[in-house]
Amino acid sequence: MAASMSRTRILHMFRHFIGSNTFRKLPFCCMLCRYQSFGGKRFYSLAGKEFYVKNDSSSFAWRTHNCGELDSSAAGQQVLLCGWVQHQRMGLFVTLRDSYGVTQLVIPEEKKLLQKEFCSLPLESVVMVKGTVNLRPTKQQNKKMSTGDIEVTVSELNVMNPARPKLPFQVVDYQQANEALRMQYRYLDLRSVEMQRHLRMRSNMVMKMREFLCNQNGFVDVETPTLFRRTPGGAKEFVVPTHAAGKFYSLPQSPQQFKQLLMAGGIDRYMQVARCYRDEGSRPDRQPEFTQVDLEMSFVDQEGIMSLVESLLRNCWPSEYPALPAAFPRMTYADAISQYGCDKPDTRFNMTIHNLTSHLKLCEADFVQEALSSAGSSGHAINLVQAANHLSSKQIEKWRAHGKSHFKLQGLFSVRIKKDLQWQSSIVKFATATMQQTINDEMGVEAGDLMLLCIGEVQDVCSFLGKVRLEYAEFLQEKDVSIYDKKKFNFLWVTDFPLFLPAEQLDGSLMSAHHPFTAPNPEDMPLIHSDPTKVRSQHYDLVLNGQEVGGGSIRIHDAHLQRYVLEKILQENSSEMEHLLEALESGCPPHGGIALGLDRLVAMLCQTKSIRDVIAFPKTTDGKCLLSGAPTELSQEQLHHYYIKVDSS
Repeated sequence: MAASMSRTRILHMFRHFIGSNTFRKLPFCCMLCRYQSFGGKRFYSLAGKEFYVKNDSSSFAWRTHNCGELDSSAAGQQVLLCGWVQHQRMGLFVTLRDSYGVTQLVIPEEKKLLQKEFCSLPLESVVMVKGTVNLRPTKQQNKKMSTGDIEVTVSELNVMNPARPKLPFQVVDYQQANEALRMQYRYLDLRSVEMQRHLRMRSNMVMKMREFLCNQNGFVDVETPTLFRRTPGGAKEFVVPTHAAGKFYSLPQSPQQFKQLLMAGGIDRYMQVARCYRDEGSRPDRQPEFTQVDLEMSFVDQEGIMSLVESLLRNCWPSEYPALPAAFPRMTYADAISQYGCDKPDTRFNMTIHNLTSHLKLCEADFVQEALSSAGSSGHAINLVQAANHLSSKQIEKWRAHGKSHFKLQGLFSVRIKKDLQWQSSIVKFATATMQQTINDEMGVEAGDLMLLCIGEVQDVCSFLGKVRLEYAEFLQEKDVSIYDKKKFNFLWVTDFPLFLPAEQLDGSLMSAHHPFTAPNPEDMPLIHSDPTKVRSQHYDLVLNGQEVGGGSIRIHDAHLQRYVLEKILQENSSEMEHLLEALESGCPPHGGIALGLDRLVAMLCQTKSIRDVIAFPKTTDGKCLLSGAPTELSQEQLHHYYIKVDSS
């Protein structure tokens, strides 16, 4: 007998099949089950009645099967099903749904009381039915359904919990409620096919990740504390009051310090599906609380971490999607900015940025030469494929105004490419034929294309053109002009980020580009004291279709260097990090790691617009829980207990 099918459960199921009175009259010896297995199906026999269980989704439960598994091979069998009433027609046909699928129920015409009971049931009522599996008439079979070849003729109905007559919305594919209503009544929304698919895909991926990391590669799953102390730098953190006046915990924005302490403690390989918190405004791909797959390894370099993640993703990748390549492409931060205008390029389509400074210097226009003569100025361009046929002059003017106001561009010129590849532009009279031909060749233009030529500081020009590139691609997709396959998944590693960036205060101070524990590139170590702004880091981001889905680095394991970075470069109080500095001084091995954004990764696999669609109970964009009403106010007594006084002004 299969281990998952206890004798108690089997006897319990037959109590429903043959009735309680008959069940009690059977001698104990007749209650012994006979088990056989054919083609992966488990057959049981008791008291002359035979049934089978196809998988373990019904183990330890009342039902014999779920609503998504019965097929023609079960014809003639008695079954016990549980679920929600999704649809009923004339009291004769009922669609029963559970977490696994739907099954059509048929109520015999002679069962008038049963028909009446079904007719009176509100949709979404919870029922248990007993019946016999029959083949549908050939013309009524539905090949689009996993259970489309059969129907269950109902003999008994047990209404376990009737739903209220008017629910906020019905759980059917063609009645989509607005997101606010779905979040307020999330328990209804979770019953939908989409949410069931999303959460089960997420669960399967996490299970496979743990299996790969822990069982195949020696990682240890360690839970780290949620209540911690403030971390210097990085995102804003939520604070938690305590009974001690003026003393607060902080909720960690990541387990960064703990996983480094685990490396110092000799754990060697750590993983965790970690809850993290950031006190910042939500966006479609952000939540105040989120989940990341957190990894850390000792005695490893950047390539080792990246190879591990590539193998991890190949291992957990859903089988219904195209297989991932053995290795993902690499691109430096400098190349990403210069070619795509951002540090998370969407490489599913081309339209890259080109540096045309040397060509534009041949332009005879005085205003072009004046703009290029400014310190740090250069000229770049992007070719918007077939934009002359799709974009209006109004949209181009909108970009022009935005570029000058937000990116401080010193010049922006649009060039329409005519049938003979000649230019149509205000700048054409200042551009020689040779200059036009050279730029055409470099940009790879065709008739109907539109080039945008920009002059300004490199960072501003590339950022602006990168923004235009993404907006135009989205514009084309909305117009059903396909420039890339929406089902394609392009992973990319971006490396060699700067270690430090100018602080937001613009006072000459520096901040960490990622976090203060990232190690510098060994080649740039001499610059750490003389010119830290030129130091590259050992940080790496994993990008998928233009979205960051992971980020990590090799860490600083030398206490002296870590103290120097905190105190001298970032001007932070290192006493707040004394516990970590002491650990580094106590024989901490070289180590590195990465965190994968689980919410975002699953959302992209499910092709949802927001990570809220792959989280069971998400927050709104302003951090509220519409289901419970959180956050809520505390009473004066509770506030006093935590030494908190609210300033109502």
